[in-house]
Amino acid sequence: MSPARKVNARQADKPARAAKPATPEPEFRSGIVSLLGRPNVGKSTLVNSIVRSRVAITSPRPQTTRGRIFAIRTTPEHQIVFADTPGFHRATDVFGTAMVGVAKEESRGADVILYTVDVSEPPHQEDEDIVKFLGKHKLEAPVILVANKIDKVAPDVVNANLEQFKALFPFTSVFPVSAAIGSGLQQLENGIAEHLQPGPMLFPPDMITDQDPRIQAAEIVREKALMLTRQEVPHAIAVEIEEYREGKTPETWYMRGIIYVERESQKPIVVGKGGERLKKIGTLARQDLQASLGKKVFLELWVKVKEDWRQRRDVLRSWGFRV
Repeated sequence: MSPARKVNARQADKPARAAKPATPEPEFRSGIVSLLGRPNVGKSTLVNSIVRSRVAITSPRPQTTRGRIFAIRTTPEHQIVFADTPGFHRATDVFGTAMVGVAKEESRGADVILYTVDVSEPPHQEDEDIVKFLGKHKLEAPVILVANKIDKVAPDVVNANLEQFKALFPFTSVFPVSAAIGSGLQQLENGIAEHLQPGPMLFPPDMITDQDPRIQAAEIVREKALMLTRQEVPHAIAVEIEEYREGKTPETWYMRGIIYVERESQKPIVVGKGGERLKKIGTLARQDLQASLGKKVFLELWVKVKEDWRQRRDVLRSWGFRV
């Protein structure tokens, strides 16, 4: 018998080993995660940091976010679709009421709710309003407390304020984070994923937002206008991109936008002396747009007055707001 046949014979005499059970592949999870919180607690910064892209505009001004923005984080294990919403506040006009309505509506349809707070301060009146909303509607989604801005104050202040927030509601879990410096964000993402249900991707894996490019461009212009105007003007600013198209060559893009204000007296503030402020707004916006599109951008901006637009349902509807 040949050596090879002897080996085969010995192997044949051995009892058959039981097949090793295959390790089950982890199920892919996906879902909608709504961010709820009062204005200026860092919801948009939090979303941008987790998604690793500037999907939502940010500024130190309250109520920067004015509509629902989907920001999508996809990994081999899960797809989290963040619904960044306007800050929950006590509205004083038609537009403010519409913004709060967006936040409420998105929360009702979410798979997970991230109640985001500024833990460098104790709870505000708006925080109590949010908790009342959560308690009244008895939403089925788990509510995670995201205690943001832990880097702003000493740990003992964070702990004292956090205890006050935790006393407001029976949260499913609590995650202290700093969206600005990235602290605690991976733990938060993992915690969110645990609450998602098994299911397919809701969006293609390379997609990071569902926002229309024209609206994204308008938001970038508005961000720069917020940054460069005085305290009394930002809430009165709206931006509409009227023209958005390829330029004279495939390597260029052309946009024409209108910055609206509510009063004639606000117009020179946005324009600036000799048009310098408007020019600066355009320069900064163009830099971001070129980085996003990978093309040279030609951007024309004009400033117009639309009296009391925040109180005018016809104007708000024409801009796509549900009022």
